[in-house]
Amino acid sequence: MTPSTQTDNTFRTANPHALATILEASETKSIIAATDIFDISGTKLWAANQPVSASLQRKLLDRQLREPLESCLIAEDGVTPATLVQSLHALVQSESPLAPMLRPHAARLAREAGQLPLHPVAQLLLTAAQTARSQTFDHAVAAMALNGALMAGNGGDTPEIRLAMLCGLLHDLGEMYIDPRYGEAEADRDLDFISYQQLVVHPHVGYLLVAQLTNYPGVVSRAIAEHHERLDGSGYPHALQGDKMSPLGRLLSVTEASLNAVRGPYDHLLHASVALRAVPGEFDLNWVGKISQAACAQPPQKAVMESADIQARLGALSDVLTAAESNVSQLAARAELPALKSALDLSGFLLGRLRAGWNESGMWNPRAMASPDAAEVEAMEDEIYFRLRGVQRATLLIAGQLPPPEAAALGALCDSLAMG
Repeated sequence: MTPSTQTDNTFRTANPHALATILEASETKSIIAATDIFDISGTKLWAANQPVSASLQRKLLDRQLREPLESCLIAEDGVTPATLVQSLHALVQSESPLAPMLRPHAARLAREAGQLPLHPVAQLLLTAAQTARSQTFDHAVAAMALNGALMAGNGGDTPEIRLAMLCGLLHDLGEMYIDPRYGEAEADRDLDFISYQQLVVHPHVGYLLVAQLTNYPGVVSRAIAEHHERLDGSGYPHALQGDKMSPLGRLLSVTEASLNAVRGPYDHLLHASVALRAVPGEFDLNWVGKISQAACAQPPQKAVMESADIQARLGALSDVLTAAESNVSQLAARAELPALKSALDLSGFLLGRLRAGWNESGMWNPRAMASPDAAEVEAMEDEIYFRLRGVQRATLLIAGQLPPPEAAALGALCDSLAMG
């Protein structure tokens, strides 16, 4: 499939965040203009073969370009398939909780990584990420590897494995276009509302980038657009449901959620398995099952907190859920503004999904902490607290700017969800 023949205004001006990252990378990498760069009126701003520098940034200020900047630059000594193979080997040999899942497929993954086509636009941005946003690049390599390992373990053939690996490698390119302070590399679990407000656009930007500026198959750009969607409609940016998600999008959403779950202190696949099962119906069970099987094959994890402390938090969590459901119902009964009604509808829907997860988990049973699965109960409790913060952010986002009385009422509800 060929890329879109029309490029919208997203790439007609140089994005300041992507450009700043490219310029930072150019301090140690050879990044040059592959062609002359013209503004929309035909004025030449930069000559072909000229290395990029800070003066390019000044010349591009507020200028509309004849061609997207990304299509005019090339990284001469940037990321290559060999680079990807080296990074993959390092990940497989590391202490990452992913490594045991990757090792059975290591030779196959390395072979396919060495054959991945790197379009110049993708190669430019991956080079910039590797040099200036190392956590973003490491996350891309991990997603490439896990997506490929899951597909290989599912019996995928060579084209299917390569497509899966490409989706993983490219899925967060859209993050290059938002302020790095608001990216998810630090951990999606800790985002505040302002960060979340910035972050939710990146799957769509990544989709536009790959669809319009590269020649990758349309299934790749579509999966990138869907990597934060959920089968039950609770994801973003388009709240897709069921068959509206593509097969590669379903796989990539599981990979992304798994990687987010094992960031920071959560260095065991148990946390990924729990995150994928916390709310029934969010993810494709085929891929969930493979993560859960791998988690079970790892050495058991012990609960970190004392049983009594977890029980106390579980009791508080139950109270928070109940109070939030009641508050949403009361606010909805007297809400008149459409924006407030929409926000409360979403909040009620997401809380209902959390309630379903709570009921299925059995955490309400006092005997749960006495079982051999105490670590899983602890992880589930942590996950639901995290999801409550997600409900808060999504509710505030859809509400937008409200008049002071309505904003105060919604704010009180959302503040109660941000505990934990």
